[in-house]
Amino acid sequence: MGTNLGSIAENLRQVRHRIDRACTECNRSPQHVTLLAVSKTCPADAVRAAVAAGQRAFGENYVQEALVKIEALTDVRAQLEWHLIGPLQSNKTRVVAEAFDWVHTVDRLKIAERLAAQRPENLPPLNICLQVNVDGEASKSGVSFDDLPALARAVAILPGLRLRGLMSIPEPVDGMAAQRAPHRRLREAFMALREQQGLALDTLSMGMSADLEAAVLEGATLVRVGSAIFGARSQAASRL
Repeated sequence: MGTNLGSIAENLRQVRHRIDRACTECNRSPQHVTLLAVSKTCPADAVRAAVAAGQRAFGENYVQEALVKIEALTDVRAQLEWHLIGPLQSNKTRVVAEAFDWVHTVDRLKIAERLAAQRPENLPPLNICLQVNVDGEASKSGVSFDDLPALARAVAILPGLRLRGLMSIPEPVDGMAAQRAPHRRLREAFMALREQQGLALDTLSMGMSADLEAAVLEGATLVRVGSAIFGARSQAASRL
């Protein structure tokens, strides 16, 4: 981890400033864009430092790692939102349904059905985003654009869940136009679900440290930022 705890507050301020500037460019209110701090691989004290700086929504990729942090921050649990933004296997759905507020990576009805059945009745509905494969590569996670409407209709009627919107993780590219293109495809699919399927969606989870401006310009309501807040990670695969 490349960031000390003292710099997290300043990094958060800089990321929020980036969001503000992007919103100004496209005449959007920054209040309509939620910053999700991606705290995967970060220790609990780094999350606590972000909480002290006013951050409330945190994204985790790995269920077991997240559960340790959720437990460590029990004293501020009521203030926080915990979002699962990594792959979810069937054998982990129960603990996720019990511990998280959001799941961004649902791309199969089976997973949604398990989350619905396992969400405790004393908790609010679990907020769900459907992960869409915006690049169309067979090896990538996410539902295809063709299969998205049927999946969205099926998930929207499950008890214990609230379908909020769509999420994507496009391949990294350089240049604003190239970065905006996959986000535009996701926004168009989002609008089609609202207008043609009548679904009450309100969340576009797209954009990361390197392309958050492109995502905001294309209508992102939630951007997932990790390295720009907590510093570079050792894992080569990390690019949030």
